[in-house]
Amino acid sequence: MRKLGLDLGNRTLGIALSDELGFLASGLETFRFEEKDFKSALDYTLKVIVQYNVDSVVLGLPKNMDGSLGEQANLTKEFKLDLERESNIKVILWDERLTSRMASNMMKSQNLKRKKRKKDIDKMAAIIILQGYLDSQG
Repeated sequence: MRKLGLDLGNRTLGIALSDELGFLASGLETFRFEEKDFKSALDYTLKVIVQYNVDSVVLGLPKNMDGSLGEQANLTKEFKLDLERESNIKVILWDERLTSRMASNMMKSQNLKRKKRKKDIDKMAAIIILQGYLDSQG
């Protein structure tokens, strides 16, 4: 069974998928939606779960640097509850502090142009979130 990694923003959802054995995360896509239209992000996620036979989801939790939770973290927690209710699968919240910066640095080191980095940064962040979780399980 596969695991799904998600990086939820206000207009984008970075999506990553594990291999069947749960060792390696790879990027699937960045889903774009209207500002704060989390219902469309939820509906799309449900389709991906069915399409790829996903058994659990790792959802990035955007904590502040001091560990506190802000508005975006609360929106993420609501998304988690909605996803669990609609899918009946386990959703794990994973600390995503600095994942966007790590993703940006990785993409810069690959000499990707700014436009490409902007387009794919959420997908790369989802890979980092999911891979961090997978590594912690080994």
